[in-house]
Amino acid sequence: MSWTKKDYPDSLKNLPADVRNKAIEIANALLDEGYEEGRAIAIATDQAHKSEEGVPDKTEYHVRPHDDGWQLKKADGQRAIMVEETKEKLLGKAKDYVTDHSGTLVVHKQDGSVEEHLYQR
Repeated sequence: MSWTKKDYPDSLKNLPADVRNKAIEIANALLDEGYEEGRAIAIATDQAHKSEEGVPDKTEYHVRPHDDGWQLKKADGQRAIMVEETKEKLLGKAKDYVTDHSGTLVVHKQDGSVEEHLYQR
């Protein structure tokens, strides 16, 4: 179940609107990754507070098509960090890499449009 700005868990109701909206966005991404609701809410609330209270932004990484398959790059990077033949294979490695580097992951479709944003722990 995805939450919206009008339909969200009671535990988020006392948060400032900007923090709550960020928490909803993060929690939905975590639910999509298979997290249990309670855990997703806890992680999302913590991350939203950090995000909205001026903690330095996390490095953004992108999974994009590449001549040899799919690549992981920093948002402002010139070269691929890693390349794999399939998107699925790259995502398996990219999620661990982004988590280890405290970043966020933006996954693109074959046409280059954004498919999803993943917020790592």
